[in-house]
Amino acid sequence: MAPTPLDLGALVRTVRDFPQPGIAFRDITPLLATPGALAQVVAHWTERFAAADVERVVVIESRGFLFGAPLALALDAGVVPVRKPGKLPAQTIGEDYSLEYGTGRLEMHADAVAPGQRVLLVDDVLATGGTLAATAALVRRAGAHVVGAA
Repeated sequence: MAPTPLDLGALVRTVRDFPQPGIAFRDITPLLATPGALAQVVAHWTERFAAADVERVVVIESRGFLFGAPLALALDAGVVPVRKPGKLPAQTIGEDYSLEYGTGRLEMHADAVAPGQRVLLVDDVLATGGTLAATAALVRRAGAHVVGAA
């Protein structure tokens, strides 16, 4: 007998005025603390992207790591971290982007994805889309193909 699906939306808490006034932050820690919830998220995304022939799952710092690593394992794909400047030890490529409350920059290792590889992007939340767009730009600059985002 399959477990009863959880209401995942109910497990994401909204925190108003965080990290600054006017922002409504989506807090995933209740979801992560609920037994079975992360497995349900990963199972859903695995089913959704199983036919995409994903070779790399590009995970965006830091909460994207929590969802992307188990998803990569389920898809039999490699994991590529995208991080804030100065966090990766080898040669990097970077991209600037806009946040709802400022600007930022993301980097990944220059050799993390190969030309032609099929890449899935994973982050924990979508606000303005700036982080995801910057990550997609990094992947495309390296010559890989973005096949989806989760």
